[in-house]
Amino acid sequence: MANFVLVHGAWHGAWCWRHVTEALIRAGHRAHAVTLTGLGDRAHLMSASITLETHIADVIGAIEAEEMADVVLAVHSYAGMLGTAVADRLTQRLSHLVYVDAVVPKPGESWSSTHASATRETRLAAAAASPDHSFPPPDPSVFGLQGADHDWVQRRQTPHPGHTYLAPLDFDPRRVAQIPRTFINCSQPPLATIDVIRTRVCDPRFWDGAWLPGSRVLELLTGHDPMISAPQALTGLLLDCLQSSKLN
Repeated sequence: MANFVLVHGAWHGAWCWRHVTEALIRAGHRAHAVTLTGLGDRAHLMSASITLETHIADVIGAIEAEEMADVVLAVHSYAGMLGTAVADRLTQRLSHLVYVDAVVPKPGESWSSTHASATRETRLAAAAASPDHSFPPPDPSVFGLQGADHDWVQRRQTPHPGHTYLAPLDFDPRRVAQIPRTFINCSQPPLATIDVIRTRVCDPRFWDGAWLPGSRVLELLTGHDPMISAPQALTGLLLDCLQSSKLN
């Protein structure tokens, strides 16, 4: 039995992992999906006081409260910031770090660092105009979702805490690189805000050469929300990451 911790990206909640969590449990594993403060079923806690450190603490708190070790930590989109921080701080508790079409930062970068200026300005303006310093979700069609999946996500998404957007993350990439890592590239259609990340995870110079040893890139032919558009395929890749960890 393995321990999986699943962390959603911006505007989502633990709800988005429903089918993957159920599949992992059916396969005989423990699976815990985290809801970040101010989002999903914790949207009632939204406030201008939520920071990047709040969300890092959410993930660390879940791992510690569930008394999990040898964790396969799967982080989606924005939560790549959180997974990187957790890997830096709880290195010995993780067996594999899975970036699901997620941000993979350089030390000192923020979530916004790799975004186009127009995207950055729009989100910052929306947060500044909001009483709780949040910015609204996009239409789920940008994630490649259609039909019932599109409508379900549109109903469930909530605004995202704005103070997480510009906050820099300091970490030791060589410490994070001690953990086997997989980047899952969701390529049909690719989300534009992840384009820079897709390039850097194939660059032997990334993290001053520390990234590529012990890492790999897997492609998933679906959009940015694979836990919704391709849950069976994503579950298969997560289980493959578990086996990969055992071989390292």
